[in-house]
Formats: sequence, structure tokens, C-alpha cells
Amino acid sequence: MGSAVISIQLPELDQDHGHGVGVEVKEEKKKVQYWWLLYSAITDRIKKVQNMRKIIHSVKVGIALVVVSLLYLLDPLYKQVGDNAMWAIMTVVVVFEFYAGATLSKGLNRAFGTILGGGLGCLAATFAQDVGGLASAIIIATTVFLFGAIATYSRLVPSIKKRYDYGVMIFILTFNLIVVSGMRADKIMGLARERLSTIGMGFAVCILISLLIFPSWASDELHHSTAHNFHDIANSIQGCMEDYFNSTDEKKKKKKKSDTSFSICKSILNSKSKEESLANFAKWEPWHGKFGINYPWKKYLEIGELVREVAATVLSIKPCLQSPRQAAASSGMREAMKEPCETAGSSIAWTLRELGEGIKKMKKCEIGGVILPKLKSLRQELSAASKLGPPDNSDALATATFLFFIMDILEKVEELAKEVEELQDAAGFRTS
Repeated sequence: MGSAVISIQLPELDQDHGHGVGVEVKEEKKKVQYWWLLYSAITDRIKKVQNMRKIIHSVKVGIALVVVSLLYLLDPLYKQVGDNAMWAIMTVVVVFEFYAGATLSKGLNRAFGTILGGGLGCLAATFAQDVGGLASAIIIATTVFLFGAIATYSRLVPSIKKRYDYGVMIFILTFNLIVVSGMRADKIMGLARERLSTIGMGFAVCILISLLIFPSWASDELHHSTAHNFHDIANSIQGCMEDYFNSTDEKKKKKKKSDTSFSICKSILNSKSKEESLANFAKWEPWHGKFGINYPWKKYLEIGELVREVAATVLSIKPCLQSPRQAAASSGMREAMKEPCETAGSSIAWTLRELGEGIKKMKKCEIGGVILPKLKSLRQELSAASKLGPPDNSDALATATFLFFIMDILEKVEELAKEVEELQDAAGFRTS
């Protein structure tokens, strides 16, 4: 993607220069080209880093499996744990995740579920053994039904399912294994203790390797992806502006760039589930780097929701760019709208980049004193420009529709700036 953008754009600057395009237009195109080149370079860099992180994660899992396998391979260790060493290996396989927060989440959920399920299972099995006879089978069946039904219902509660679903599932599994096996095992307490100890070994290995060897933090991923989305939306808006007011021939030349802009917006629209997962994992992570305890990750989700609204509005502009009527609308209302729309597009893109840089560097932007007044002034200018002429024909109506989308984006960016301002205060961003 990056190489295609570079090869297409560089010749166009030469062509524009040869045809004597105005200085302001050339400067604007150079700025757009610069941001697309920068985006291409950053994207390529991110792909390389992500590939390296995947390799590192794979190596870390391999190391963890080798370490817990020593419980089987070394005779002194095998004599201590026996066949229960398999539980340590199973723990590594199911607990070790890509992000440290995800590993902590699954590990702690597994630990709590195992301890609670094992403890209650031992109590129920011991009580059933003391009663003996047919009554013991009835007691075990009753407890299996009650705890299984209650725990399963709790998994359907959204707040529990979101953070503790895996722990509840492990509770059901451990409780049933312990209480049912207690019918045929004489040393139920010893069995539970051995299994719990091996699971604890596997969990400890996962946590130590995940946190100490090149950890992948979900908090870092969410922070950087949120900031990066601001730059992506800014590039998309500038690309749409440039494409809308170009001639038909120029649009054909830049079709690939427009397609890239819309594909970026589509990827942002599909990022909700990933952001929610990252925010959930980030809440489990310990204090590290610039993120302290009780960091306001919920604000990132609220900001992400507004960013997706902006992306959806940008996608709504696509029919305006592809409409055959736009080619004929080379004068009149469209020409009257060109300057205020391009000014608004540049200002919106600048605002989004400022907000993105502020989040990325955790530095306060001049939102209340500079950004919001500027956006308010732009909204007033666009509102005044929309009254220059009535949409008395289809071409003018199409242009008015495009202007409506720009004003809608402007309003959403204002809301977005206010949300970022709240994040700055809640997270304690530095002032300089």
C-alpha cells in the first residue's frame, strides 16, 4: 500500500508544477502528500514491529512449555508431582496470551476459579463421603446441579461475563472434577492439593515470562492505536476534500488514494471489539511506564466511539465523490463552496492531528483556548457559506449534501475535542 501511494503522488506534483498551479494549491498538495508518505512509513514500521512481537511471543510460549515440561523430564521433580505435572502444561497452553494483561486476566481467573471450585468441591466430596451410601450420591448430584446452574447463570450477566467469564468456567470445571472424583478417590484433599500446586506452577511460569521477557502491554497498544486513528481520519478527510474538488481526470488518477481513505475508515469502524478487549486487558495490568493504577481506560472507549462516528460520516461522503453529477458541477455553488470547504477540511485535519499527538505524547492541547473557538468559527463560516445560493438543481443539491457532511464532521470533531479534554484532566497529562 505504501509503495503504491509514493509512486503515484510524486509525479503529480511535477505535473502540477508544469501547469503553473498556484502556490497555495501546490503547498496544500505537498502537505497532503507529506502526510500520506508519513502514514505509509509509519504503517510499514508498525507491520515490522508487529511481526517481531509475534515472533517474540512464540518464543516466550516455547520457553514456558519447556520450563513446565521439566516437571515430567526431571526425575526429582516428577517424584514430587507425578502425573499431575500435566496440569501445569495445560495451564501454560490455555493461559499464556499475547498481551501481558490478557495473561494476567486468564491466569488470575483460572487461579480464583480453581481455588474456589476446588475448595467447595473438597467440602462437598468430604461431606458426601462422611454420609456414605445412597445419600452421598444424592448430595453430590444436588451440589453439582446447584453450583453448575448458578455459575452458568452468572456467566450470562454482562458485567461478570466481560471480565470473569473464564474464571467462572474454570470454577464449574474444577468443582465437578473434584466433587465427582471424590466418589472414587480416598485421598480427595491430597488430589486437590497436588493439582492446585501444579496449576500454580504453570501460572507462575506464565506470569514471570510474560512480564519479564519483552512484555507486550495491551495498554500501550490501546494508547497508540487510539492516537493513530486520529491521524488516519485526518488523512482520510484531506484526501476526500482534495478528491471532491479535483477534475474528473484527476479523480481517476487518485482513485486508489480515495479507496485507501475509505478502507482506513472501514477498519476503524471494525475496531470496537478490539478496543474493548484491549481496555479490559489494560485494567488487569500492573503499574508500568506512564500508565498508573486506575488509569481512565473507559475514556479511551468513549473517544473511540466518537472516532468511529466521524469515520462513518467520512464513508457517507463516498457517494458524493462517485456521483456522475459532480463532474458537471464545475461552477456555481460548488465553486462558491470550494474555498470554505477546503479551509474547513484543513482545519479539521489539523485539529485531529493535534488531538492525536496530544494523546500520543500525553501532553495537554490548547483545546478550550484555541481548538474549540477555531472549530466554532469554522462552523459559523460554513453555515454562512451554505446560504450563498439555494440548491435549485441536482448539481447544487449534491454540493449542499457534501457541505452538510462536512458540517456534521465538524460538530463531531468538537465533541471529540471535549472528550479528549476530559481525558487529559482524568489522566493527568502534562502541560508542556
